[in-house]
Amino acid sequence: MKDAWTSGNRVRLLENGEAYFPRVFDAIRAARFQVLIETFILYEDKVGLELKKVLIEAARRGVSVVVSVDGWGSPPEKLSEQYIRELAEAGVKLQVHGEPGWLGKRLGVVRRLNVFHLLHRKMVVIDGRIGFIGGINFSADHLADFGPESKQDYAVELQGPIVDEMHAFLERTMLAPAGLRARWLRRRAPAVVRNPSPPAGTVQALLTWRDNRRHRNDIERHYRLAIRTAREEVTIANAYFFPSYTLLRELRRAARRGVRVSLILQGQPDMAIVPVAARLLYHYLIRDGVTIYEYCRRPLHAKVALVDDVWATVGSSNLDPFSLSLQLEANVVLRDAAFNRELRARLNALVAQHCVAVDPKDLPPDNWWRGVVSVVVFHVLRHFPWWLQNLPIHRHPGLSVPAPPEQVELVRSRHE
Repeated sequence: MKDAWTSGNRVRLLENGEAYFPRVFDAIRAARFQVLIETFILYEDKVGLELKKVLIEAARRGVSVVVSVDGWGSPPEKLSEQYIRELAEAGVKLQVHGEPGWLGKRLGVVRRLNVFHLLHRKMVVIDGRIGFIGGINFSADHLADFGPESKQDYAVELQGPIVDEMHAFLERTMLAPAGLRARWLRRRAPAVVRNPSPPAGTVQALLTWRDNRRHRNDIERHYRLAIRTAREEVTIANAYFFPSYTLLRELRRAARRGVRVSLILQGQPDMAIVPVAARLLYHYLIRDGVTIYEYCRRPLHAKVALVDDVWATVGSSNLDPFSLSLQLEANVVLRDAAFNRELRARLNALVAQHCVAVDPKDLPPDNWWRGVVSVVVFHVLRHFPWWLQNLPIHRHPGLSVPAPPEQVELVRSRHE
């Protein structure tokens, strides 16, 4: 597990697209030499069109622009060939992760990677000096005017040495050549000397990620360690909550020793299965003193947590089998009392205005039969990602691509 903390950082909490998109777009407009973006979803709606505009402007003034999207999260009906062509013709390099169901097939790629190994990270680094990370995609459903299906979510803007970590990470995952020979050549190449980012604040920060190689459990382990050391409070707001038994055990133990443990989960879900799975755990948690709130105003898409005034995390990782066992995720972990106070205030306002506390009296009776069903379903849901990893690779016919092929490519994350 990576635990190299950096000091001297500045962090700004960004709630929903209204706060996030203007900050990202302004930073891209001010970019001087490089823009790196990883996102699960990019749609050709008003947000995607504005992103295209600022990226094209940056590329035309000589900025290197590379965008990686997930082929499953950004399906063909959400991005037109004209949209792709305009980016490519301006010099924007568009990469599609894993799923050649649309661009990949047009590039003649016949192999499809395991569809469940999704690029779920949401990261932006500009000029190696300013970074963004969180759960917000580039789509209009992160804006309130989208309607009742708009998402409630969070991200952070970062400056300082932690951005050097984010920059190096994205260069490895997005820009470095893949393959055994490429890795051998990189090891023999001299180290690139960079000017480190100067201190920008007082926040300690750590970049942590989940991949399918050496960092399979890092994000979950940071959660467990923080909960284990909690003294007063644990608050988790997470869209898809069905974690491992060990994480559930840490939550119960914290509640039993007097820690105030609060979970903010979906009450107005974007997928019907979400509350069904989470509610299987309600009896198990509530009987040990965990308080559960369901956010009922609109779909909750948050992936944030805080412990006392000493630990917080914001990122892309849900606490479910997909995020914890299959998908490529990234979170930033923060140590800063002021940030925790602000995040706590935002979450408390969410609870007070738009959440309903789960009353154990309203839950179905906790009889032996329900207990058996819950245990069986729990273990099936927890272990099915391992089964999915062993699915065979499917094959598809290749198609032509309208954009210059050197500008659009299928990639497999170097950290997959």
